[in-house]
Amino acid sequence: MSDLLLELRSEEIPARMQAGARDELERLFRREMEAAGVSVGEITVWSTPRRLALITRGLPVATEAVSEEAKGPPEGAPDAAIDGFCRKNGVVRESLELRDVKGRNTWFAVIEKPGRATKDVLAEAIPAIIRDFAWPKSMRWGAASLSTESLRWVRPLSGIVALLGDDVVECEVHGVTSGAVTLGHRFHHSGDITIGNADDYAVKLRAGHVIVDHAERQDMIRSGAAKVAADAGLKLVEDEGLVIENAGLTEWPVPLLGRFDEAFLDVPPEVIQLTARVNQKYFVCEDSAGKLANAFVCTANIEAADGGAAIVDGNRKVLAARLSDARFFWEQDRKTLLAQQARKLSRITFHEKLGTLDDKVDRVAKLADWLVFDAKAPNGDHKLARMAAELSKADLVTEMVGEFPELQGLMGGYYARAEGLPEEVADAIRDHYKPVGARDEVPTAPTTVAVSLADKLDNLLSFFKIDILPTGSKDPFALRRAALGYLRLVQANNLKLELDQVVHAWASKPLPALAEKLADFLLDRLAVQLRDEGVRHDYIQASRAWQGRTDMRVDRVEARARALTSFMDTDDGANLLAGYKRAANILKKEDWHGIEGEISRTGEEDPLALVDDPDMKAVIDAKMAERHARDLSYTPEPAEKALMDALATAQPQAAKAIAAEDFAAAMAALASLRAPIDRFFDEVTVNADEENKRANRLDLLAAFRAAVHKVADFSRIEG
Repeated sequence: MSDLLLELRSEEIPARMQAGARDELERLFRREMEAAGVSVGEITVWSTPRRLALITRGLPVATEAVSEEAKGPPEGAPDAAIDGFCRKNGVVRESLELRDVKGRNTWFAVIEKPGRATKDVLAEAIPAIIRDFAWPKSMRWGAASLSTESLRWVRPLSGIVALLGDDVVECEVHGVTSGAVTLGHRFHHSGDITIGNADDYAVKLRAGHVIVDHAERQDMIRSGAAKVAADAGLKLVEDEGLVIENAGLTEWPVPLLGRFDEAFLDVPPEVIQLTARVNQKYFVCEDSAGKLANAFVCTANIEAADGGAAIVDGNRKVLAARLSDARFFWEQDRKTLLAQQARKLSRITFHEKLGTLDDKVDRVAKLADWLVFDAKAPNGDHKLARMAAELSKADLVTEMVGEFPELQGLMGGYYARAEGLPEEVADAIRDHYKPVGARDEVPTAPTTVAVSLADKLDNLLSFFKIDILPTGSKDPFALRRAALGYLRLVQANNLKLELDQVVHAWASKPLPALAEKLADFLLDRLAVQLRDEGVRHDYIQASRAWQGRTDMRVDRVEARARALTSFMDTDDGANLLAGYKRAANILKKEDWHGIEGEISRTGEEDPLALVDDPDMKAVIDAKMAERHARDLSYTPEPAEKALMDALATAQPQAAKAIAAEDFAAAMAALASLRAPIDRFFDEVTVNADEENKRANRLDLLAAFRAAVHKVADFSRIEG
C-alpha cells in the first residue's frame, strides 16, 4: 500500500474558484481510479493561491487481474464478422469458445486482463485529470496557445508533483513534466523544495513559509484578525466570507490593524464597511460602544521586517482614496431631495411591457395606500405609506447606489432622514426590500410592511399579467423570492389578506383568473416553505380549497394545514382517514350522488334542471332540504343510528369552529366520528336489499364525507 501526493502548481488561482477546484480535483481523481478498478479511501484536498494538492492514503501497489467475457456472432456467421469481433477484443480466432445461447451456438471471447502497476495507472490518469478539469474561466498560454487543441487551465500551469510512496509518477502535460520539486513562498523562500513523499509535503512547505491547508489559514486569519483588533481595544466585525477570501489570497497570512482618518466616519457605516470589504478585502472594527471605529484589518501575505507598518500605510492610502469617493457621493446626493430624484425614474425602463420605474412606483404607492386604508393590513397611516412608496426607489438614481448597488434602500433611508422626513417613512424606504433571503429580518413596522407587501405584490402581479412565470431553475425577475417575502410578511404580521381583493385594488377591477394564478403560485411556495417544518405537501393540498374554490388567504391555508398535521399525527386522525377512504371508495363504486341523483335515476323530474334559474334555486334548495329531512321508513340499526347521531352533533360543532377559523377545534369535532364510523362498517351492511335502506346508508356515508370535506379535502391526503 502506498500514499499518493499530487500537487498542481500554477500562477494565481482566484480565491472565489478555489473551493470549486478542490471539489473538481477530488471528483476527477475518483473517476479515474474507479475506471481503473483502484479502490480509493479518504482523500484530502488543499488549495492555496498557487497550488492544488491532493493526498490519498493506502493505494494498492497494483490493480487486480480480471477476466472478462465478450459475446460475439453466432456460429456460421461470415468470416469477416468473426475476424472483426476478434480484432475488437484483442484475441485470436483459435481462442474463441462456442456456447449455447437459447438453443443457438454463439462465439464467446474470454479476455484475460492482467493487473497493472498503480504507478502506471496514475501516469495515465493525471494528464486526463488536468485536461478534463472544468474551471469557471480558463486560458491558453505560450506558443502552443495558437492551437485550439492546447491545454486550458485557470492560469499557466507551471509544475506537477506526483509521488506514489517515495517514487515519482512519470507523466507530462503540455510540456510540464512531473517530479518531486515544488516552490515555497514567493517572497520568504528561494530555491526549490524537494518533496520526499505525502508525509513530509505539508511540513516542508511550512518550512518554506507556505501553509498549504486552507482551513488552517482560515483559522489563522479568524483568530489573528480578532486579536489585533482586541489589542487595540476594538472588536472585529466578523465576516466569514472575508475570512475565506483572504485565506484564498495568501499562503502565509498575517493580519494587521490600520487606521483611517476619523473624519470619514461622517459617511454611513454601511458605506465604509462595504467600501473596505468589496474594494480592499478589509475587515472593519467597532469600538466598545458598538459604533464603527476608524480602523481596519488587512491580511498581508508576508511577515514584514517593520512589523507591517509599510504595508498598513499603503493600504491606508488606498482605502482613504476609496472613502474619499464615497464621501463625495454622500455629499453630492444629499444636495438633491428624494422627490426630485424620483422624477428621474420616468427615464428608466422597468420592463418593456410594464413601463418605467416611475409607473411601477405609482402602482406600488396606490396599493400600499389601499393595504393600510381599506384592508387594514397592516393597520397604520395610509398617507405615510403612500409617501414612503413614492420615494422608495428614488435612491436608485443616486451616485452612491450607482457605485454600490448593494446599498439600494439603505441609502434612501439615510437621505430621507437627512431631509427630515418622518422616521416611519425613512425606515420604510430603508427596509422595503426585506425580507430578501430565508434568514433575513422580516419588517413589522406598519408603514414598512405596507410598502414591502405592495412592492412584492406588484412584481408578482405585473409579471403574471404578461404571462411571465418562473420555469424550472430560471427565475430572472426573482418572483419566487418575492413570493417567499410575501409569505413571511403575512406570517410575521398575522395578516389576513384576500388575494382577489388585492388584485381588484391593484388593477382597479376584478381579475379572478389573475387572482387564482397568484394564489396558486403562493400556495405552491407555501408548501415548499412549510416542508422544512414537517408540514407535508399533501396536507397543503388538502387545505387549498375554501367554499368550492382556491382559498384566497394563504394564512388560512397554512392554519388548516398545521392543524391537519397535528391531527393526523394522532390515532384519531389516522383512523378517521381510513374510515374516510373506505366511505369514499364505496360511494365511488356505487356512483352515489345523493338523493338528487337517485331521483334522476328513478325517472322523477330532475330537481336540478332549473337550478341555474335564480328564481327557482331557493325553491329547489328548500325542496331538497325537505327530502333530506324526511323520516326514515325503517328502524335504523344501532350502529347506523349511532353514526347518524354523531354526525348530527359533530357537523354543527365543526361548522361553528370553521366559521371561527378554529381548525384545531374542527378537527376535534371530526375526531368524535372515528368510533361511530368504525362501528358502522363493522355492523351495518351498506348495500342492503331494501332500496330505501341502501339509499339512506349511502346518503349517510355521503354526509360523513361532506362533513370531513368541510374541514379538509381528505381525498388529497396520501397513505
